[in-house]
Amino acid sequence: MSTAPTTVPTITLTNGIEVPQLGFGVFQVPDAETTAAVATALAAGYRSIDTAAIYGNEAGVGRAIAESGLRRDELFVTSKVWNSDHGYDSTLRAYDETLAKLGLDALDLYLIHWPAPAHDRYLETWRALERLYADGRVRAIGVSNFEPEHLDRLVDAGSVVPAVNQVELHPALQNRDVIAANARHGIATEAWSPLAQGAVLADPVITAIAARHGKTPAQVVLRWHLQQGRIVIPKSVTPSRIAENLDVFDVTLGDDELAAIDALDRDGRTGPHPARFNG
Repeated sequence: MSTAPTTVPTITLTNGIEVPQLGFGVFQVPDAETTAAVATALAAGYRSIDTAAIYGNEAGVGRAIAESGLRRDELFVTSKVWNSDHGYDSTLRAYDETLAKLGLDALDLYLIHWPAPAHDRYLETWRALERLYADGRVRAIGVSNFEPEHLDRLVDAGSVVPAVNQVELHPALQNRDVIAANARHGIATEAWSPLAQGAVLADPVITAIAARHGKTPAQVVLRWHLQQGRIVIPKSVTPSRIAENLDVFDVTLGDDELAAIDALDRDGRTGPHPARFNG
């Protein structure tokens, strides 16, 4: 595979590991379609792939990686432990299963997918992630969908601060309390559903900015994320949109444009609330 022309900037995590700031997500992509979608993304220039055990497509991601011709050290691969596998021993088993499906020796980033507070086992799960990290079996560990109270408890109880907190974040749900908690602990913020599954793309504020810059609304929203220092993982199975989502590094939004998008916050959550979701 030839090297793609797009160079994606990186975010340096607290342990010094660098992660591409814009990656490719495969949430809701069937395993049978995942290999082709990831192959298209890698050909376009993506070097970060985000999957999870519950997506049921880790094997598809693994096939695309194996067929890509890329060196392992050129890629940043993330997966997540599901709620039903919370607990120390079950998390270690789940990690082994994830690696086997992906066909990899190690992950770059492993996350607790949800805190699942009713189960109250995420501290045990975190202890297992700390073990994997101490043993050099994963380059960085983190969490997903953790609210400030979950983060504070985890940081107080653990010996390693999460490198990343991946949460739903887009113009209609800006999760400012979570961003502030992440910043307080030195945790990088990663946005899932960064385009609100398309729900914000017809907003007149965003379409006007897009027209001004000769970009699509999706590109404007992704640029808004990137300029605020977040990691972002848009998902698509359409080749043209996969390429379009990466074509966001030749435009800069003005402060007034960023502020106009900031003003669209309306608690427009598309997924479950982390304090109430237990899987």
